[in-house]
Amino acid sequence: MSYYSPATPEVWSGRTSGQGYYYHERITCADLETWIATEETEKPVAILGYASDEGVRRNQGRVGAKEGPAVIRERLGKFVCHAPVQKPIIDFGDVVCEGNELEKAHELVSEKVQQLLAAGCFPILLGGGHDLGYAHCRGIFEYLKAEKPTAKVGVVNLDAHFDLRAVSGERNSGTPFYQLSEEYPNIDYLCLGIQPQANDPDLFAYAHSKGHEYLTEEECKIANWKAVNERLEKFATGVEFLYLTIDLDGFSSAYAPGVSAPSPVGLEPNFARKVIEALQKTEKLISTDIVELNPLFDQDLATARLAAWLVNGLVVGNSLSPRVDPISNS
Repeated sequence: MSYYSPATPEVWSGRTSGQGYYYHERITCADLETWIATEETEKPVAILGYASDEGVRRNQGRVGAKEGPAVIRERLGKFVCHAPVQKPIIDFGDVVCEGNELEKAHELVSEKVQQLLAAGCFPILLGGGHDLGYAHCRGIFEYLKAEKPTAKVGVVNLDAHFDLRAVSGERNSGTPFYQLSEEYPNIDYLCLGIQPQANDPDLFAYAHSKGHEYLTEEECKIANWKAVNERLEKFATGVEFLYLTIDLDGFSSAYAPGVSAPSPVGLEPNFARKVIEALQKTEKLISTDIVELNPLFDQDLATARLAAWLVNGLVVGNSLSPRVDPISNS
């Protein structure tokens, strides 16, 4: 049984400029199992989907996120791309969770992330459930293990939920950062957008026991940006690499109705944009993902457009600042 589906150009479409202005005109599709990296003047942006909602199902959420990667691509294809023309943007298709084989899909995600980083790419993964966070970050650690085994990785999570639930039986979309916290001592964790009504006291207690940091949804406002930025800068100085994960259910349902757990309160898009820009300026951002788009519950494609807008910000900003050179084997 195959858990990997290579990219196909058919998913990318939009207005034709003839000048390569739109994403669908800029994207190259490739099979990661046969792709060979070449020397590029600009490091490639690598798009990889995670077509799975098994973790959401296990977490008693509303399934449908499996269709998220395709819908994000469909929206992004119609956006104008202002990244430098020499920057390669490659779609490598999807890791697909067949049936309930979540653990096997996770193994493949970790393998693919490791492969992309070793090739000097900047990965942008599209979910899929937030259980992706465990597989994604594990791939980062596997990449670093050879020459930087003690490197500290800072996880910045834009989310209404800690996702620090202990694994009781099977891993799911509520357990990724608990799993990482237990397996990797050299991880720091900062969650932006926590909603107290969505996180029980045990989760707060576990976060405090591990020294994990968080800001509540009320603190994550543009009006409070100076304080937030200072927290981000301090967090970034204590780590060598940064992994950004954006859960769309952290946004207000005014912007993101199409998620498993919508909320009338939450983050605003411009706040997320400023977080992205701040992390890019550190030159430590190594990989990122956007998760939990559920097209079945979206309204006028609002959540899909938001996800595509965030991807665009990562691509365009990434042309200015990412530090994703492969580790030397010499």
